[in-house]
Amino acid sequence: MSTWQSYIKEYQNYLKLERGLSKNTIDNYTFDIEKLVLFLAQKEIKVSPIDISEEVVQQFIYEMASQVNPRSQSRLISGLKSFFNYLIFEDYRNNTPLELIEVPKTGRKLPDTLSTDEIDLLIGAIDLSTPEGERNRAMLETLYSCGLRVSELVSLKISDLFFEEGFIKITGKGNKQRFVPVGKTTIKFVTLYVNQIRVHYPIQKGFEDTLFLNRRGRQLTRAMIFTIIKDLSVRINLKKTISPHTFRHSFATHLLENGADLRSIQLMLGHESITTTEVYMHLDRKYLAQVLHNFHPRK
Repeated sequence: MSTWQSYIKEYQNYLKLERGLSKNTIDNYTFDIEKLVLFLAQKEIKVSPIDISEEVVQQFIYEMASQVNPRSQSRLISGLKSFFNYLIFEDYRNNTPLELIEVPKTGRKLPDTLSTDEIDLLIGAIDLSTPEGERNRAMLETLYSCGLRVSELVSLKISDLFFEEGFIKITGKGNKQRFVPVGKTTIKFVTLYVNQIRVHYPIQKGFEDTLFLNRRGRQLTRAMIFTIIKDLSVRINLKKTISPHTFRHSFATHLLENGADLRSIQLMLGHESITTTEVYMHLDRKYLAQVLHNFHPRK
């Protein structure tokens, strides 16, 4: 299987250098191919990425279909397609073994959205008598009011804050940068945290510019943000399944419901394609009926 590893390595370099993808995304892409490599080893099928046939790939997909749900299956096929398209692009192959393999229909599963009242309740449940409480309030306000990804939140720098201009600079997927407007409430809570809480942290070397720090003075992990949000939802007895991404989804939905246009939301979320932004729009029929009634000439 060493031939697979050398092609995978080349593919990873391509994703990093030419596509500018993050380590997380590259790991996810690679994981899909490594599942196929494992399958070949288990079945004792000795074949390289250049020679693998449609039948073998189809056999692998059928086997995976009995183990994973349609959504995971769809992601797996998409990951493999990307790899074999890269091999065609580099002239290693002239066709893809996934030509006739159909992606299973999954439907669009939208995450739960929080109402503004629920966001207020979650943030209101933070224990502000601790330094971590003040930090958590500043973090969740930033997460919601700027519509950030969790990775963007934890890697935010003090040098990214342009509060006088009313913006923060975000480094998103593929190191693409964007400026996002930030509200007065968020500015107030972040400034309070920086000036009164963060100054007392034992800041470790290399994290002097990192905005949100853990007790040991290092950058917070994504898992820690999940835990903080989970604990707060338990505290207010919230019956929804939420994660940091729920705040980003709610940010987009609330903007849309209050009349913002998709293009503006797309820029703030840092989506390359407007179609990605549309997936976030968790609109009920009542709201759509109201839009029709307000804006259509034949209402």
